[in-house]
Amino acid sequence: MTVAYWIVVSLLGLFYLYSGTKKATQSKERLAPMMAWADSVPMPLVRLIGVLELLGVAGLLLPPLTGVAPGLAVAAAAGLVVLQVLAAGLHLSRGEAKETGLNWTLTAVAGVTVWLAAAL
Repeated sequence: MTVAYWIVVSLLGLFYLYSGTKKATQSKERLAPMMAWADSVPMPLVRLIGVLELLGVAGLLLPPLTGVAPGLAVAAAAGLVVLQVLAAGLHLSRGEAKETGLNWTLTAVAGVTVWLAAAL
């Protein structure tokens, strides 16, 4: 279970580290080509989402590495599940049902991470 956790967390961590950094630091104009939804969301909310993704990565990595508050890894993974369900809802509200595949995949992977983190 531990090996599986670290494999899954490595993949999620890389994705959210990239995505969160972009949302937290780049301008709306630079985000628009890869995240069309960024035009319809206030920039402070885009920044908040990016910071939450980065905090999620920290929550997945630090508690198991340090042995301090291991329940935070479960909470971080659950938070990423919620984030992706909301992201899929945003896409659906914009008529972008075909754009939700990545959201549902990330939801499933984060859901598995909740289970694995709880088993650590």
